[in-house]
Amino acid sequence: MEKESLFGKNIDELKEVAVKSGMKEYAAKQIADWLYNKDIRDVDEMTNLSKKNRSVLKENYQIGLEDPVNEQTSADGTKKYLFPAGENKFIETAYIPEETRNTICISTQIGCKYGCVFCMTGKQGFQGNLTSGQIINQLKSLPEKDVISNIVLMGMGEPLDNLQEVMKALDLLTSDRGFAMSPRRITLSTVGILPALKEFLNKSECHLALSLHSPFKEERQKLMPVENKYPFIKVLDQIKEIDWSGQRKFSIEYIVFKGINNSPKHARELSRLLKGIKCRVNLIRFHSIPDSKLKGETYEKMEEFQNELKSQGIFTTIRKSRGQDIAAACGLLSTK
Repeated sequence: MEKESLFGKNIDELKEVAVKSGMKEYAAKQIADWLYNKDIRDVDEMTNLSKKNRSVLKENYQIGLEDPVNEQTSADGTKKYLFPAGENKFIETAYIPEETRNTICISTQIGCKYGCVFCMTGKQGFQGNLTSGQIINQLKSLPEKDVISNIVLMGMGEPLDNLQEVMKALDLLTSDRGFAMSPRRITLSTVGILPALKEFLNKSECHLALSLHSPFKEERQKLMPVENKYPFIKVLDQIKEIDWSGQRKFSIEYIVFKGINNSPKHARELSRLLKGIKCRVNLIRFHSIPDSKLKGETYEKMEEFQNELKSQGIFTTIRKSRGQDIAAACGLLSTK
């Protein structure tokens, strides 16, 4: 039988491991330090544990880190890594270098069950949830891990559909007994899963991004079937309960489709919906996918829509498309 992985366990779980292995509880802090603050691949490298304790620990546990098995590099410098995620299963992770920041786009599921019509991950279908260890392994085993400044949970899958493991991963990323990152460097993107959203908002300080793509219910239903189960009106009601006036940020992700969702009427309705919420709208270029009639809008038309939103008092940016030539851009991640 494959040994249980230590990587991905929080301090309470590591205390259980230590006691079960005949060690004192304080050994959990030592193990956590090795796992999350140092580069080791074998239990024998935990040199401040006795040889006997290491031997007992190795009988049932392994470190559990996995390197990417493939990588691609875009003409713009973006990189896409393929990580193993179980037997004959894989996930993709994108690394996006910029002048002032280096971002990693992390996956939380193998595929996705929500079937947004513009997304290749949704076309792949759902194949399973990632563990907390598999989620943060994408950072720990990334060749560029030492220069990462920001993390976005915007890769394959719906983070809030894997709530328990995602919250555990976020805790490990931000905890002093983990990676000790500021939650202000982490953004979770969701289509709006209730009541998981409420737990994330109340138990985490990380930023939130909501995939909206239309302010009109029937239009959003055609683009995102999740609207039938979790109407965005109810999602926004939940979001309005949070104080966004401080450093924690809320943003709207809005893919612009030619002739569909970028009229002045859309801008006015967005303004009405978002009244009283401090947020930013990120306009995103649509990247064509197979068997889709949807088309992307020109940059000039996107600028017109941006100006229309600004005139309605909405802080709006156009997100630069990265990694399209290696299928690493928004909506293109898939291991199908």
